[in-house]
Amino acid sequence: MIKQQYCLRKYLKIIYLVVASFVLNACGIYSFTGASIPAGAKTISVQYFPNNAMLVEPTLSIQFTTALREKFQSQTTLQMLDNGGDLAFEGEIIDFKTSPVAIQNDQTAALNRLSITVNVRFFNKLDPSKEFESKFTQYIDYPSEQDFNSVKGTLIPGIVQIIADDVFNKAVVNW
Repeated sequence: MIKQQYCLRKYLKIIYLVVASFVLNACGIYSFTGASIPAGAKTISVQYFPNNAMLVEPTLSIQFTTALREKFQSQTTLQMLDNGGDLAFEGEIIDFKTSPVAIQNDQTAALNRLSITVNVRFFNKLDPSKEFESKFTQYIDYPSEQDFNSVKGTLIPGIVQIIADDVFNKAVVNW
């Protein structure tokens, strides 16, 4: 009886390992972040995203480029290259603006909104059907009585991180 239980457990472990192997190999390389990196992809490149918006924030380009690079370095095992990666990103910041929202009875804004839009081109050498060019826009509202220059140090990194997450998700999480 004990020998039968031992054999049964041994066979169940083997079956479990075989099934797990098929599931994990079905979609390329799987990571626990939800990213599904194509099988064979070893490198990634993220080009500098110039700021082509009408209103230019001097550090925005480097902040976004760095955030996107760090997202892929922290969430995948892909090696970062200067250019020509198996997966590659390029693009530009096309809009950076602050505008009033939530207009009150006295025609003043209760809130202002900082919006950033980035145009991203994604190239996949291993599966060109996954390539895209998309605009990603995010915003954060802030109280109108706050001076923009005093809050932009927290608003910009927050929006940049959200956009980097959106780009990551569209490219390798298949949202």
